Amino acid sequence: MFRTRRTYATASLLAVVVLLVALTSCGSEAGGAEPATTDPTATPAPGKEAAAAAKAEGRTVIDVRTPEEYDAGHVEGATLVNFQDPGFADAIAALDPDGSYVVYCRSGNRSAQAAKQMTAIGLDVIDGGGLPDMVDAGWPTA
Repeated sequence: MFRTRRTYATASLLAVVVLLVALTSCGSEAGGAEPATTDPTATPAPGKEAAAAAKAEGRTVIDVRTPEEYDAGHVEGATLVNFQDPGFADAIAALDPDGSYVVYCRSGNRSAQAAKQMTAIGLDVIDGGGLPDMVDAGWPTA
């Protein structure tokens, strides 16, 4: 009877050790959830947050609005690449693949679509949202 209790005690202790090892090994590398803010490579949220980050990083600014919108006022130094132009895909393909970019439009809709297409071809781009977001983040206008 003593041997049976000892066997159960050993088995129980072994089960506890295995359970503890399993629980402590389930960190972020094994699929545990980490807060998004701990990832230094995370892309900032589109809009003012991204526009501010882009300014701090010195990214090249791409305005994806129409020429008329651009002429009415734009971020100083921004390059116009009209998202609605049939040549948009060719224009972004001609950009320096080693560059880093921020795109903006009037309200954030076209910039989101442009950023998606630019990312799809391998460009480093973040969505600065609309012109008001860029201005709020401190980008000067012309």
